[in-house]
Amino acid sequence: MTGVRRLLAPAREALLLEVALYRSLARWLARRPDVPAGATPVGYGQLAAPMMWLWIFGSATEVIVVEVLMRHWDNPVTSALRTPLLVLGVWGVLWMLGMLASYRVRPHLLLDDRLIARSGARTRVVVPLGAVESTRTVEHELPGVIRSLHVEEGLVLVGVSSQTNLELVLSGPTVLETSGGAVTATRVAVWVDDPRGVAATLRLRRSAPSR
Repeated sequence: MTGVRRLLAPAREALLLEVALYRSLARWLARRPDVPAGATPVGYGQLAAPMMWLWIFGSATEVIVVEVLMRHWDNPVTSALRTPLLVLGVWGVLWMLGMLASYRVRPHLLLDDRLIARSGARTRVVVPLGAVESTRTVEHELPGVIRSLHVEEGLVLVGVSSQTNLELVLSGPTVLETSGGAVTATRVAVWVDDPRGVAATLRLRRSAPSR
């Protein structure tokens, strides 16, 4: 039974990601960002947006070119392949649009007592501000090109395009809630569009008197 669960876990995660991407796309089209009342959004999508738009434009162009070629070379083989290739191509474009949308509608959230660091449609790490001792603008690189959450030796990385540029140093080992389960960390690094501005805001929030 455990083996079956291990085999099904990646499929379940892929399905949840797919649904989350389409939800993000719907929010983007409806101009309804996932920002609850009382939260300050902190953007992180400027790094990835240009490359994402290039991929989307290239993929959309490829779909059109393949469809035109299939229509031109009409025979039993191309007729059989035409619909599957069209569906696959459209799905790929929608998937990338959903990923881009998730960067726009799911920013980091800064609240009075915590920072909810996010990346894309699913990644999430909750950092209590009371545990943050200091902040510094330093860059880290995540292993791999598609990973957005990485934990290694007490360091939690929440990356965009496999990079982070703002590090939060915690006062000690702290259990954090993440989209991958609870982890113990002493540092958390995220990517933000304005690292110096966000660092200054976090210092003000930490020094502000509790309500």
